[in-house]
Amino acid sequence: MNGLALTPITLREAKAFVGRHHRHNKAPRGWLFGVALRELSGGDVVGVGVCGRPVNRHLDDGQTVEITRVCTTGTRNACSMIYGALFRAAVALGYCRAVTYTLATEPGSSVKAAGFVEAERLAPRETWNCPGRRRITRNLFGATERPTEAKIRWEKVVPC
Repeated sequence: MNGLALTPITLREAKAFVGRHHRHNKAPRGWLFGVALRELSGGDVVGVGVCGRPVNRHLDDGQTVEITRVCTTGTRNACSMIYGALFRAAVALGYCRAVTYTLATEPGSSVKAAGFVEAERLAPRETWNCPGRRRITRNLFGATERPTEAKIRWEKVVPC
């Protein structure tokens, strides 16, 4: 181990960390569970991960969780450690599959290192919301609050 330990985290703490450190996403709204990665010396949080129900209603089958955020301070191997921990926790809770998304411009190295495989490439959309939903996707200054570029869905499955 490289001086890091996985610990529980509250939604409030995870949201605060993501709000301070994530490059392109805001903190998630809901969750099922989460994990923090802390330095052994000092206990500073260097990364968090959050799992929730899948946003895509077709994936929300009661057996699938979505890793909605993984955010680190850049500590080496932190992302893959968090992805692995979230998947193990999901399996321990009885889930059979975990999905997560990356931007198509991201290499996905941490997701691959945690054993996830590419499931689907999603074309870019102006908004990732359904047309019937009334979610604000731009801030008061007109800037987009969510990336609109292509995404990749990754998944990891265990037999149930």
